[in-house]
Amino acid sequence: MKSAARFSCDIFCRVVDNFGDVGVTWRLARQLAGEFDVATRLFVDNLPSLAKLVPELDVQMHSQKLNMVDVQLWQDEDAKLIDAELIPADCVIEAFQCALPNSYMNAMAQLTPAPVWLNLDYLSAESWVAKHHLLPSPHPQLALTKYFFFPGFEAGTGGLLRERNLFLKRDAAVPHVKAEALRVLIFGYANRALSALIAAIESSAKRTVITLPEGKLAEQYLQVIGAKPVNANTSIHIQPFVPQIEFDALLWANDICIVRGEDSFVRAQWAAKPFVWHIYPQGEGAHWQKLTAFLDRYCVGLETHAETAVRGLWRAWNAEDTDAIAATWNSFVMHRAAIEVHARKWANDLAKQGDLAANLMTFVEKSAKI
Repeated sequence: MKSAARFSCDIFCRVVDNFGDVGVTWRLARQLAGEFDVATRLFVDNLPSLAKLVPELDVQMHSQKLNMVDVQLWQDEDAKLIDAELIPADCVIEAFQCALPNSYMNAMAQLTPAPVWLNLDYLSAESWVAKHHLLPSPHPQLALTKYFFFPGFEAGTGGLLRERNLFLKRDAAVPHVKAEALRVLIFGYANRALSALIAAIESSAKRTVITLPEGKLAEQYLQVIGAKPVNANTSIHIQPFVPQIEFDALLWANDICIVRGEDSFVRAQWAAKPFVWHIYPQGEGAHWQKLTAFLDRYCVGLETHAETAVRGLWRAWNAEDTDAIAATWNSFVMHRAAIEVHARKWANDLAKQGDLAANLMTFVEKSAKI
């Protein structure tokens, strides 16, 4: 049963693919519990996926407490999720339209006042996001109203997840003296342009250290390129999977970061480094509109040649354009200094909008009148 003494929040997450959904919800759960003293439960349907991000998680235990968060296995059968003793929290977050169990919604409707119900949606830089943020959606049968909570990059959206001390940790960790070697992190989905990118890096006269995190790209490298000797100026390191809490340090340790998905995409922006986003491909090319919408925001204020370099490399990598990757990579590296200055300004400007957890709590407190 939930404690009557503390404000409480239940977060529901279904793992669809990779680690984006569970990564975002685990990060939010940790922040609500750790920074806002919210009694937080995370219901997740795939414990092994969460365990990759949180190695101390015991996948055999259906209920456990980690980092002040109660982690519960969300089982397939609706009836098994809710027992007679479990009362819905003051705030209920349905992550990425995962659809709450009927038994849980019925229990929500029995409470007075009813819980504040939010759908935490996917991140997008498209112009419609601010217009749809916090729009209500009344339940057709029950006396419940769900509100759409959209992360975003502008005022009028939910903002982005960011812990209070993140920038202090980042600036303390980033070396003040530039290393002789260029350090490049390549973390993405399988990509036919990987061989061309590594070849472009190898052809440079600058010494480069490439880090490939464990996953599809690392497997691709080992299968297709791994047998080929690397030149004296380039070294490639396969990075074992790191817990979520260590991922920021991996970004901070590199000069250029290629990242994927949503959570890593946001953390690369807070890292204030030149980066490339490998967006999750969608049917009929729907992801290109989202990619362009972000670039249109991100590139404001960039000098013309630097903007061309950013747009060129992002497009070549996401299009798996093996012919264009070398020229666009070289241009990106050439303008890295200007891009890095811009990246820090971008992060500082984004931070002025407030972080997602704080914005969420502000809305919940007003709605719940607490």
